[in-house]
Amino acid sequence: MQKTFFVLASSLAGLAVVLGAFGAHSLRKMVAPEMVATFQTGVQYQMYHAFALFIVALVYDRFGSSINAAGWLFTGGIILFSGSLYALTLLKATGRVGLGGIGILTPIGGLLFVAGWVLLALAFLRK
Repeated sequence: MQKTFFVLASSLAGLAVVLGAFGAHSLRKMVAPEMVATFQTGVQYQMYHAFALFIVALVYDRFGSSINAAGWLFTGGIILFSGSLYALTLLKATGRVGLGGIGILTPIGGLLFVAGWVLLALAFLRK
């Protein structure tokens, strides 16, 4: 599992760099500045939580499976929180008016982030 979290962390951090560059250069030509800011928020939170996954991977030997859930919650949070912000921005860029229920995924992803941090703290307190 430690290797899985290292690979996820590395991949998601690298993807955040690519998406950040896209947001800073190409996206500015496609959407309004407030949508660029929304996209960048997704990038920032993806990078923060990729680092959180590195923490999980680094301390895995010491804490074992008690931090598994935290790692998976961070991963799910990235997918739902950051992913929904990317999707909303790109839907806006393509002129799609009916954004449907994608916006509800953002706060759910945020809750997954919070739950991941709480579980990580509890794992540290128990040791």
